[in-house]
Amino acid sequence: MIRLTMAAGLGACALALGACNEDRLETGAPVAGGATAVAALRTSAGAEVGRATATEVSGGLRVTVDVRDLPAGTHGAHIHTTGRCDAPGFETAGGHWNPTNMKHGSMNPQGPHQGDIPNLIIDSGGRGTVAATVPGATMAGLLDTDGAAFVIHAGQDDLKTDPSGNSGGRIACGVFQAS
Repeated sequence: MIRLTMAAGLGACALALGACNEDRLETGAPVAGGATAVAALRTSAGAEVGRATATEVSGGLRVTVDVRDLPAGTHGAHIHTTGRCDAPGFETAGGHWNPTNMKHGSMNPQGPHQGDIPNLIIDSGGRGTVAATVPGATMAGLLDTDGAAFVIHAGQDDLKTDPSGNSGGRIACGVFQAS
């Protein structure tokens, strides 16, 4: 019975794949000549601690983050709506980037914001990386008239509580610039 069910499922998958438009790339596939924007991340004291890079991919933007010299632990990491990072609290970066008017978090049935990135885990040596593809996001939207910033928060994002996942204060921030 299980083999029959699996075979039927595989047949349905093959049929569905055969009906796909072969010219359409999956979300996240590299785009030849795709634009890139980089945000140099700094603490409120001005120390450079890494960078966030947004790259155009098929169907969205791929965001990669690489940091050093930050407190160990799990930290919320988000694209914020305004391209300003005034210390000490980086409130000038505004709220999470949310052009689709969703609720916060991948675990929220009415979410996520386009600015919601998975938690950034920083090791005992102060280093961490995270990468995610943001479906539907565009470079034009990211680099609109008031720009966008990338923010790392003091605490873990619970991935469901609107508007910011209870991730605490902002400990690093950088403004995206086309590169």
